Amino acid sequence: MTDIILILTLLLKVSTLYFACVAVFALGRRRRFAHAAPATRFAVLAAARNEERVIGALVESIKAQNYPAELVDIYVIPNNCTDHTEAAAAAAGAQIVHCLGRVGSKGDALREAICQLLPKGYDAFAVFDADNTAHPDFLLRMNDAFQAGARVCKGRLRAANPTDSWVAGCYGLYFAAFDWFFSRPRSRCGLSAKLVGTGFAVHREVLEELGGWNTATIAEDAEFSAQCARIGRRVHWVPEAMAYDEEPTDLRTSLIQRRRWCSGLMQVARQEVGRLAAGTGPLALRLDMAMFLLAPFTQALSGLLALAGVAAGGISGLAGYLGGLCLAYIAAAGLGLVLSLAEGYGLRGMLPAICGYPLFMATWMPLQVAALFKDTTSWREIRHQGRARPVAGGQW
Repeated sequence: MTDIILILTLLLKVSTLYFACVAVFALGRRRRFAHAAPATRFAVLAAARNEERVIGALVESIKAQNYPAELVDIYVIPNNCTDHTEAAAAAAGAQIVHCLGRVGSKGDALREAICQLLPKGYDAFAVFDADNTAHPDFLLRMNDAFQAGARVCKGRLRAANPTDSWVAGCYGLYFAAFDWFFSRPRSRCGLSAKLVGTGFAVHREVLEELGGWNTATIAEDAEFSAQCARIGRRVHWVPEAMAYDEEPTDLRTSLIQRRRWCSGLMQVARQEVGRLAAGTGPLALRLDMAMFLLAPFTQALSGLLALAGVAAGGISGLAGYLGGLCLAYIAAAGLGLVLSLAEGYGLRGMLPAICGYPLFMATWMPLQVAALFKDTTSWREIRHQGRARPVAGGQW
């Protein structure tokens, strides 16, 4: 039994080895997009459900962009609201897109908005969450990428309230880790960055090629990324285009949110991996996306096998497992410290997050195991307080 567990564990570690090999490309200088004169006409979209407290700040941050106002229109898509989100958005200066059909998810809202707005001749659509704010140069840097030929672009996402609690700070460290070890290396070796569902922009050419925005899962960002990989459209990373996101401050809310992320990614994997195999895009792009989509399954199975190994090993197995956990805690906390400094969060107010970062990362395992056995199909809103405070960025 122990030998079988060991063999299966080694097979699953191939996935970890693959991601580690790609991460090596993070070393060295990254090629930046050359600055270009503003020429891209943007429609900025924000789907919003009961976001009366925060939607105004997002709209104001877009209006304050260092980008010609005549090239930017702001649209808010209220859906299933029971508060005054629409009135707050309109008062701040946004135009309102009313959904004509049933809207059960953010993907549904984006589908409706893009269907209505594509005929208006916009060059690109930038997507934000309602609780975000954008750096004043966000659209300028996205314009640089589009003028250089990129067609799907992902900016850098930062926690806007990292010192509100250790949980909020851990989100900032988590996003930074993904940027450093996932998106940065892929930007250097021709693969796609991770398209988190906010702070990204897509050119109309891609939407026309895909027949609009057509996602069906609760992880619309991962699903759209898979669709892009299938047709050979790479997600370019533009870290100079920064967006700030208000993070949950308590562990319970975080667990609910991240369990939805895990379940959504598994939904996308079941739906898209076969389609990726039959896609027309470059094989490397499709393979890398498939590995990303399958990661929650391999990580969940690795966790179950680790527990089985401990059970099979008895007391000695448990002692070895606990020793490994202690070393893992030290390594993860050390990584959190380095990420906090590299990303510009610093140490003041971040020590609770750095110490809690190993726990935050460890909770992914039970969430993935839970998602493996029980699917999440509904979206539960997270109430935001409007306490977001943009922080200085690290050096790239």
